[in-house]
Amino acid sequence: MTDSGERNESQVETLENLAEAVDQALEGVKDLDEAARAKAVRLKEALEAFHKDGLVQLVKTVKSDPRGKELLLEAMANPSVYALFSMHGIIKPPIFARVLEVLEQVRPYVASHGGDIELVSVEEGVAYVRLHGACAGCSMSSQTLRDGVEEAICKRLPEISRVEQVQDIAVSGFLQIENARGNRPADIREAGWVEGPLLNEISGGGVFHMASINVIVTKQDGKLFAYRNACPHMGQPLHDGRVTEDCLTCPAHGFKFMLATGECITAPQVQLEPFPLKVVEGRVWVRPA
Repeated sequence: MTDSGERNESQVETLENLAEAVDQALEGVKDLDEAARAKAVRLKEALEAFHKDGLVQLVKTVKSDPRGKELLLEAMANPSVYALFSMHGIIKPPIFARVLEVLEQVRPYVASHGGDIELVSVEEGVAYVRLHGACAGCSMSSQTLRDGVEEAICKRLPEISRVEQVQDIAVSGFLQIENARGNRPADIREAGWVEGPLLNEISGGGVFHMASINVIVTKQDGKLFAYRNACPHMGQPLHDGRVTEDCLTCPAHGFKFMLATGECITAPQVQLEPFPLKVVEGRVWVRPA
């Protein structure tokens, strides 16, 4: 008899195959002439609007039943259902993932100034970002943020009140081990950093669970990564998940995440929440939100 883990893995593989087929079809549309491509896009948008309306009505009907909310949560445990609801905006990804989505849209604008942008954290309605490349030391960095990035984020996400640039030495989510530097342990502990494992205790191909702050730390290709120990899908812990190549798989429902970015391969609308980390005297330190 097939156990639940095998069923979940089979569901994820099916979802990935379906998603790949959609991506291939969309790539094919790009090869059409402009008029045909415009018609195809309008058809896609009309079908999505039609399906969304039906899904919304379905959700309203189910929620009218006393067990409605419970049934919806059970349904969303299925990766396909979750991805479908998320795609149509019926459930919203975490605010961190939504800010990341906006940043991807404005990244070409930042690149035009010779730089790149990284989302560090989102706290109490403020998005903290770090600029890289030519923008990092440019006197126009603040203006770039105000005129481009901040306007785009605040316009699309009313929950965000402003964007602030950070310039500390900690890196959100990952750290190049050979470049790791820091101050004395006592100094960074007072600054709110939490002591983690020794660097040599973290092996590649696995995760280290910092239970005190429920964060996982892993090492891959000479880099360290720190993420909240919770799958954005249903909040299930990830520390027992399987790490293969550059992906971490949620042990509960099989969602797969890229270690280098926290991006979800199974449902691109969700994202792992990264944490700043650093190495001081051979020990890893993490700064929780």
